Amino acid sequence: MADEPVRTSGTVLHFVDGTVVHAGPHVHEGTHPLHTHSFFELALVVGGEGVHHSLAGRRQLAVGDLILLRPGVWHEYEECRALEIYNCCFSADLVRHELAWTREDPLLGYLLWTGPFSAQRRGMLTTHLDPAAFTEGVEHLDGLRQLRDQPLSRHRGDIIGRLSLYLSCVARTVGERDDLRGRTHSAVLDAMWMMEADPARPWTLTDLGDALHLAPGYLVRLFKSATGLPPMAYLSRHRVELAADRLLHTDLPISRIGESVGWPDQNYFARRFKSHYGLSASSYRQRFNAARL
Repeated sequence: MADEPVRTSGTVLHFVDGTVVHAGPHVHEGTHPLHTHSFFELALVVGGEGVHHSLAGRRQLAVGDLILLRPGVWHEYEECRALEIYNCCFSADLVRHELAWTREDPLLGYLLWTGPFSAQRRGMLTTHLDPAAFTEGVEHLDGLRQLRDQPLSRHRGDIIGRLSLYLSCVARTVGERDDLRGRTHSAVLDAMWMMEADPARPWTLTDLGDALHLAPGYLVRLFKSATGLPPMAYLSRHRVELAADRLLHTDLPISRIGESVGWPDQNYFARRFKSHYGLSASSYRQRFNAARL
């Protein structure tokens, strides 16, 4: 990734300071080694062939296939023969701030927030763009690429706008496949914000229900209807992603990290982390250890 706003520490890819979005094509031959990211990635196959390897297994790739990976998810490409991937990467801070509104949109909320956590996807979504969506998607990627050398201070709105158009294009395809329902109930959104704002708190359904003035059983039904998960399972996904980030970007002992995300019982933390990432917390830190930035 020479001459690009991405740097590598260990086997973790980071943005160069000041970067919020990047789009660019990459051609892989043979194997592109195992790695993880500190940012969101949308990988669109635009040429060649290869195999994608992740915790979900190995998947043969074809032109039009698209993979969304949340921060912390590990993957690699194998058996590549002129495999061309058009990557679109964007920072987690951008999603939490300028794109926070996407959580309330039925399609974009599913694409970025709930879909990758539901159905045991462990932080990933895969889909296939039909020819019309593929053409539209590449157009938006080219637009983002053309903005790469423009000063962020003058073109931030253009960049975020073009990214939003690309995300909407992808989200429509995912929405058609997964038959998504309407707008997410406000209580579900409020519950997400509350749990994410204080992950170390020993949350219970009763706590959430009392805070939202809803019966716990009704809140569970609302949550599962919107996300496919009950509230505590969603919290677990958030905690494990937060723990992965702290394993790679802090020197905190693993026991302290477990406590900081709401799992003071180290045996339970170990089970939850390995269930999500397929690696123990210590193995994850060792394999993807980033030099301290």
